Amino acid sequence: MKVEDRVWSSLENVIDPEVGVNIVDLGLVYDVSADEAGDVKIEMTLTIPECPLADEIVDQAKTVAAETPGVNEVEVRLVWEPKWTPAMMNDQAIEEIRSRRASTP
Repeated sequence: MKVEDRVWSSLENVIDPEVGVNIVDLGLVYDVSADEAGDVKIEMTLTIPECPLADEIVDQAKTVAAETPGVNEVEVRLVWEPKWTPAMMNDQAIEEIRSRRASTP
């Protein structure tokens, strides 16, 4: 398995605390690239630019990526274009959010 694929899998462990869904399923991760030395660059966004948990989410993404086998260094770059929309979520995220709403009184 390529380093990029392992990092994508690791990033599924980073949960957006406000939404309760991982950042990959939410569509917040736009790109993961790695060079031969294992230096990884992650390009991602947040649901809103003024997200109060931005530092926490970015730090978690960097930490889980750094713990991935084959990774040497990690750089996380926050971008705001393209702007995130709910249409970027995958079906699993949509289903998880729906089930949370249905179980909330």
